[in-house]
Amino acid sequence: MSCSGEFVEDNEIIQIKSSIQQQLKKAKYGVSDHSTVELCHWTKKSFKGEESCYKHKFYGISTHQCMEFSPAGMYCENRCVYCWRPMEFYDSLVMDPTRVAEPQEIITKLMAERRGLIMGHYGDPKSITKKLDESLLPAHYAISLSGEPTMYPKLPELIKYLKTLPATKSIFLVTNGQEPQMLQRLQDEDALPTQIYLSTNAADYDSFMRINKPRYDDSWERWNKSLELLSKLNTRTVLRMTLIRDHNNSESMIPSFASMIKRANVHFIEIKSYMHIGRSTNRLARSDMLEFEEVSHFATQLAKQSQIYSVMDESIASRIVLLQNQERLIDPFIAAYAQTS
Repeated sequence: MSCSGEFVEDNEIIQIKSSIQQQLKKAKYGVSDHSTVELCHWTKKSFKGEESCYKHKFYGISTHQCMEFSPAGMYCENRCVYCWRPMEFYDSLVMDPTRVAEPQEIITKLMAERRGLIMGHYGDPKSITKKLDESLLPAHYAISLSGEPTMYPKLPELIKYLKTLPATKSIFLVTNGQEPQMLQRLQDEDALPTQIYLSTNAADYDSFMRINKPRYDDSWERWNKSLELLSKLNTRTVLRMTLIRDHNNSESMIPSFASMIKRANVHFIEIKSYMHIGRSTNRLARSDMLEFEEVSHFATQLAKQSQIYSVMDESIASRIVLLQNQERLIDPFIAAYAQTS
């Protein structure tokens, strides 16, 4: 497999190039083979008893017990303009199934990496020891972080393995929708996570291409297949809409978005502003972020035009509004859907 120098073949398992690993570790990532893990901003704040992630408010996720990781740390099919991750290092569009780490090995190694990241917080007098102790054993897994997790060919086995862990309460998967066949596999192989997110930022082909900068020629078709699958998957489904000023936040686009979300018929829609952080600052300006009031206005109008969604909750700090499908009402709190079997 040609990777243009991005990966080295020191052994059978794909490895992130050592120079890139060094940059990731400097940014406080944990790295193992081709997988990555990190303590997010909200997790660190929750260690001190401060604010929690909006997922805690919306879905009851215990922020300090959330493990955010990716089994495909340096793989992605898109080069989205708003991505805060180090996508400049992405190259290959294929993860060789014969050279990827096994699910149990990934989790074991990333748990150790994450534990190392947590240990440093014990020395902070502001940290709450009880929360740090609890955080060492994750109850929630967010399969997102860097790269596109659906590119990992053993994703169904990975999710099944996570479900066997005694402390597991929920598993969230975030995808860009470029691998619809993997979403179908998750359904067929009884490996669906608690909740699937589809990243959503365009309701038409031109803006999709401009914002996502995809590498596949049929990227729009792939994404639409994933969108349509959401209405059929036997699990909780979410569209995560990222709004960028002068890219996709015009009121004239709302009718197209309304039509699109009715096709997906997902349980929830998260509408949030682009955030001027990480590598995205090289491509977008701080002014491209929307104020919360602008996000709220867009969300309210979209809900109204959809005729099936209503505003359920919001997080001003995260500049995000949550819509709920009134025709597919479910309890938003994941405690009712614990993945323990």
